Amino acid sequence: MSLPGPDGMPLHRKLSSELRAQILGRALAPGAHVPTEAELQERYGVSRSVVRQALAALEQEGLVERRRGRGTTVRERGELHRLVQRVPGLSTQVEDEGVHVSTEILELGLEPSSEANAVLGSARVLRLQRLRSAGDEPLALIETWLPEELGDLTAEELTDTSLHATIQRRFGTHVVEGNRQVRAVGADSETADLLRVAVGTPVLLLEGTSTDEAARPVEVFRTWHRADRVVFDINVIREPDVGHLTGAGAHGGDANRKRTSPGDLRERLDALGREMLDLAQELECEENR
Repeated sequence: MSLPGPDGMPLHRKLSSELRAQILGRALAPGAHVPTEAELQERYGVSRSVVRQALAALEQEGLVERRRGRGTTVRERGELHRLVQRVPGLSTQVEDEGVHVSTEILELGLEPSSEANAVLGSARVLRLQRLRSAGDEPLALIETWLPEELGDLTAEELTDTSLHATIQRRFGTHVVEGNRQVRAVGADSETADLLRVAVGTPVLLLEGTSTDEAARPVEVFRTWHRADRVVFDINVIREPDVGHLTGAGAHGGDANRKRTSPGDLRERLDALGREMLDLAQELECEENR
């Protein structure tokens, strides 16, 4: 098997890139044994020195452990989990798991023009850039835009704390809902440098908006998460019974279903979904009070 990668790249870097991709993609799961040096030599047609250089690079990155007599294994990374559908952010959720998260303020200032102006309905917006870390390891880079009326927030009061909690304490604004999108993107040079990953490494981008109890926009944000450290969890609910939605019972169920169009069913399903989300948000609000 030939190694992928640009022509001219040293073989040990090609091999480390291939193995890194298998580890981050979980083809080699945490705790799994990496093929032996002899197996890697035969599989990729490289010398033992190339294999050893590649494994040494992965060990330096903290991706593998090499022990005499036990071979090379994929290192347990201690993944941190985040529920995407929850309003509280990464720091709140991770600290609920008993892991302390620190927050460094990289940038804070008013901007006369940005993509968030129209969404927030503000002539100027406050741009906030933060770096979340666990210990000395970065987890996520966050860019947030806030309405101008929140412009007197300071870096000192936003360091090592929750933005939503600070806004609620300072302004009485309670963030209760919003919309979210998730996609995988390659880290650009700035993001890669701050998250300490290679340029082009896949990271999980969570972006969206949040609103308060009066449905007023409070923030527009983008968060780049290290995909090797943060896992997104999604709670799945059982789909409602169609017969129940259409009012079908033990008698006459078929007739009722025939009188209900697919469009009506979709509307009822959407309405039920909205009701369930509203209930979940109300329960969460009660827990946070």
